[in-house]
Amino acid sequence: MTTIIQRPDVAVIVLTRNAGRLWPEWIKAIQQQTVQAGRYLVIDSLSEDHTAELAMAAGLEVQRIHPRDFSHGGTRQRAAELCPDAEFLVYLTQDAILKQADSLETLLRHCDADSHVGMVYGRHLPRAGADLLECHARGFTYPAISSVRDRESFKAMGYRAAFASDVYAVYRASALRSIGGFPQHIIVSEDSYVAARLLLAGWKAVYSAESTVEHSHRYTLWQMFRRYFDVGVFHASEEPLMKAVGAPDREAWVYVRSLIRYLYKRKAWLLPLAALQTLVKLIGFRLGKRYQKLPLAVCRMISVQKAYWLEDFGCKEGVCNTTLRPVIGRGVLHTPSLGAPVHHKYEKYEKFSPNLLQDVDKERFEY
Repeated sequence: MTTIIQRPDVAVIVLTRNAGRLWPEWIKAIQQQTVQAGRYLVIDSLSEDHTAELAMAAGLEVQRIHPRDFSHGGTRQRAAELCPDAEFLVYLTQDAILKQADSLETLLRHCDADSHVGMVYGRHLPRAGADLLECHARGFTYPAISSVRDRESFKAMGYRAAFASDVYAVYRASALRSIGGFPQHIIVSEDSYVAARLLLAGWKAVYSAESTVEHSHRYTLWQMFRRYFDVGVFHASEEPLMKAVGAPDREAWVYVRSLIRYLYKRKAWLLPLAALQTLVKLIGFRLGKRYQKLPLAVCRMISVQKAYWLEDFGCKEGVCNTTLRPVIGRGVLHTPSLGAPVHHKYEKYEKFSPNLLQDVDKERFEY
């Protein structure tokens, strides 16, 4: 029999938008964890599928915001503020499936063992059917050996020391508060930004290879170009921080050499595709770093994160407004009433309805 560990000091937070066919599996996986968190909070950007209803059916708290109010840093920070009593904040994305019943328990164990650990992130495993290029990316970025990083790690690892992923991570709330929380207006890479700030402030960051989550993507060349454009924008916007932790250029070439060796031993005929993907990523990244020389309309067209470029985003002197309405309670859906279009009103579901489990993967968002 599985022993359930009650952790009222833990809040599990997930940001959603049309979670689609993986969402029932995500809910089932979180329900089967050995750790029972004190709070489960879903921040939903007005999903048009059954994301919100399924969450309520499972007894999760649901808070709805308009997509234009979403930002990677600001929304995560506001979610943290909605969980003031939590000592540990576990962040997950809607497509990250916990495959071990003790995944959360293992992740939290690092924080319990060392009070200087500010954050821990877990290992990403490729989904069944992932291609060789994606399998290599997962294996290179998330190796089988755990590691602990501190401020001194920048000397040996450079930017790599600051790498982290809040696709699946836990943050010590006091550590997060000590650096001012998540940045309010940031295009992507808020996780690495926070990890860098934590390390520079004297906290430790841990990569836990023993705590796994299934998470991988199959991107087109255009999607890769857009994603790396946004990464380039991040590096340009946060240039002072990048100078403090080190440029990613060296790490990029280590990755390319590793990819060549990996494919050469398995399917050498994929090397031209790998070269093309690498070129597309490089062009996207370099263009993103020069985004200030581009017309705003071009940036909006290329970028995945459309809300970042909106003129009415509420940004004044680098501070953005990502307002969330008060949480009503567990299992209750709350929709913004001001400035939002009319949406269906939903009642609380006592059990799952079969028609909610359909594949409604209408649209992909990077949440």
